[in-house]
Parts: sequence; structure tokens; C-alpha cells
Amino acid sequence: MGIKESLAILSSVFLIICAVVYGLKYVRIQKNYLLGFEWLIVAFSASNLLFYLLTGLTVSYNISFFLDAFSRAFGVPIVATLGLMAVTHNYRPSVTKDIIIFTVSFAATFVMVLANSVKDQLPYFYLFMWTGYSIYLCSFTWQLLRVGESLHALLNALTTAAALAIAIVYDFFPIPGDSDKMEFIIYALTVWGFQITQQYYAYGALARAKKHPYQSSVQAYD
Repeated sequence: MGIKESLAILSSVFLIICAVVYGLKYVRIQKNYLLGFEWLIVAFSASNLLFYLLTGLTVSYNISFFLDAFSRAFGVPIVATLGLMAVTHNYRPSVTKDIIIFTVSFAATFVMVLANSVKDQLPYFYLFMWTGYSIYLCSFTWQLLRVGESLHALLNALTTAAALAIAIVYDFFPIPGDSDKMEFIIYALTVWGFQITQQYYAYGALARAKKHPYQSSVQAYD
């Protein structure tokens, strides 16, 4: 096993840890099931990718491929956005609505992945959806700035830009000499892990600032 393969495995483990830890924190502490279960889905996808990298098992790759399509098309751009709206727009759907959102998103992903007629258009669709998510995160950054959370705002802006760059490179600008996609996996999974981590603390900071707008900003890491 070469250096690139080893780093790809480590980046997979890193994303799994970040997604599990903060997915569970969203569920148990924030009671935000949209964000919590979306990140747990990302963890399961990364776990299957890790198993594929270690064993070459095709079924693990297929599971990871489907869940990756789900997250790029609907899971992150729609589900995660709706989850973040709990602190940006005070939007908290019922558990029933959460279930409906996930069910419809998974059904749409099945149709999208199985429909041969749209395969050529999927990269453009993925990029369109992720761009919309990035635009929303710009407003998230602005709200952080407005409540005085400049460090969280800066980190959110940086991870948003990095994740958008990954989305652009994903299908349109392959890394030269990266025929096995190992370098891309290293960069992508590392960026996604950092984004999940940073976003959790930014979420908490914005929630605290809106709850106690006249108190000084205090970093509380749950």
C-alpha cells in the first residue's frame, strides 16, 4: 500500500469520526435530526468507501456511490440547509416532516441514479445544488458576522469555499495524474470532515448569540 492509499484511508477515518461525533451531537444535544442523521449517513457512506479501499468489495463501493449521490444532490443541499435553518430562520420541522424529507430525498435519488437518460446531466445538477448550498452558507456567514462571531464566520467562509472547489473539481477538473482518484479522495474527505466540525460550533455560536443577544460571546464546546 502506497502513501496516497494510506492517506486516503486516513482521510476516510477522519470523515467517519467527524460525521459520527457531530451527527450524534446534533441528535442528542441540539435535537436537530435533519443535520444529525444527514451526517450519520455521510459517516455510513465513508465507512463503505473505507471498506472498499481496504478490501475492493464492489458492494461497498456501490453503497458509497449511492449515498454520495444522495448527499450531493439532496442530503447536503436540501436536508442540511433545512437543518441549519433552525438557527438562521428558526425553522424546526416536526419529526414526521423530517421523515418525509428523508424519504422523498432517498426516493428521488433512486430515480435519479437509475435513470440512464439523465446520467450525462448529473454532474451539472450536483454542481448546481452545491452552489445553491454554498450561497445559503454565505448568508449563514453573514449572520455570524452580525452577532459578532467573526472567527466562526471566517472559518465558515473558508470551508464553504473549499467545499465548493471540491464540488467543481469532482466531475469537471480531474487532478492531473490522479487516475485512481486517491488524491481527490484525500482532499475531499478532509475538507468535508473539517466543514462538518466547523459548522457544528458555528451553529452553536449562532444559536447562543440569538438566545442571549446582549451577552458577550463565549465559546462553549458541548
